[in-house]
Amino acid sequence: MPTTSNGTAIVAADAVRRVFGEGEAAVKALDGVSVGFPTERFTAIMGPSGSGKSTLMHILAGLDRPTSGTVKIDGVELGSLDDAELTELRRDKVGFVFQFFNLLPVLNAEENILLPLKLAGRDPDRERLRQLIDAVGLGDRLAHRPAELSGGQQQRVAIARALMSEPAVIFADEPTGNLDSHSSEEVLALLRRAVDEFGQTVVTVTHDAVAAAAADRVLVLVDGRIVRDDDGTHSPDEVLDLMKQVA
Repeated sequence: MPTTSNGTAIVAADAVRRVFGEGEAAVKALDGVSVGFPTERFTAIMGPSGSGKSTLMHILAGLDRPTSGTVKIDGVELGSLDDAELTELRRDKVGFVFQFFNLLPVLNAEENILLPLKLAGRDPDRERLRQLIDAVGLGDRLAHRPAELSGGQQQRVAIARALMSEPAVIFADEPTGNLDSHSSEEVLALLRRAVDEFGQTVVTVTHDAVAAAAADRVLVLVDGRIVRDDDGTHSPDEVLDLMKQVA
């Protein structure tokens, strides 16, 4: 399993390739990517359009299968699982945060937060729920449906939903891409808190330098390969400079 300087990875890709199409029309989205993500770290994946960053996240999360290579989550090789087993692993081990929130409109905020546990047939930990509601600051909005919440509030519900089952890893796909600057700051602070206080592992795909600056680590993909792997915090300007260097 690929490792980082912080030790064994909770999520790891080894020699992952992903090709779409065949023959002359084939597109190589990922070209032999090997990377590990240690626990309790916040990693941002960046790259120009078409670099393969979203494809990489989908494969890491078990939403797509690689053409070749292996992916492991918490020691389980995804390629060894059938579709039902893979669905169960995603339910138990993975939390998702999407750009457009993906909340069910007929459920209120609390019901959306508890939905993954309900689908899994698990009783919620009420103390955990209270802790998360306090963390996202939505105690007075739990009975509201998504249409009655702002974009930032909806995304905070989505993050609480992802955190509720204490997954091995949370994947966030452009989590601030549909938010104004103030709401983006709140969401990034919450993801940062999830790592620092709740001990979560967060992997986000983003094009936003401010979002990447909230991470502990920035990976940059170009043409399906990792061309930079920078540990340590960055300012938004440093992230922009990093992207210019690989442009």
